[in-house]
Amino acid sequence: ECYVQNTAREYAKIYAAEAEPLEGFGEVPEIIPIFLVHRPANNIPYATVEEELVGEFVKYSVRDGKEVNFLRRDSEAGQKCCTFQHWVYEKTNGSLLVTDLQGVGMKLTDVGIATLAKGYKGFKGNCSISFIEQFKALHQCNKYCEMLELKSLRSTHQKQRKPTSTKSKTLPNSPTIKKTVPKKAREPRDFISSEH
Repeated sequence: ECYVQNTAREYAKIYAAEAEPLEGFGEVPEIIPIFLVHRPANNIPYATVEEELVGEFVKYSVRDGKEVNFLRRDSEAGQKCCTFQHWVYEKTNGSLLVTDLQGVGMKLTDVGIATLAKGYKGFKGNCSISFIEQFKALHQCNKYCEMLELKSLRSTHQKQRKPTSTKSKTLPNSPTIKKTVPKKAREPRDFISSEH
């Protein structure tokens, strides 16, 4: 736990050094340090301690497919956390992702790290590799991503899909037909079925 959070903290410091000087970027999320304490006289000889965060505790990033927190898109802290994730992903060539970002305002704690199966520079994360795939699929760039000149994940994802499917050559002709007749017919049914 200490190793993961303090590793993520080091990435956050580098991110801050790049982001803070940018005009209009403003305050940058900070991952608070966590310390391991040895208590030999206690039944549980080891414990972790960290700064107490006072205020509304918010989860800014997606932890699994069932949890999507839209507060991350609406708040400045949430957008900057998503940008931090994008920045780390890009800096590590998609090999590492700081995830499960949560905290009070710009102070974050209890974060996780996902890495590819082989790890990244000797480091293996504590979250599933699927978090990286999920991030690539769900991330929406915001103005902070643009300020840092991060590459859009959408265009990368779309470029990967086109060569793998031969159907994509025939699909451009058919969507105009589908958009005019079947899609309109489907919309009321989708709406009705979602009410059940």
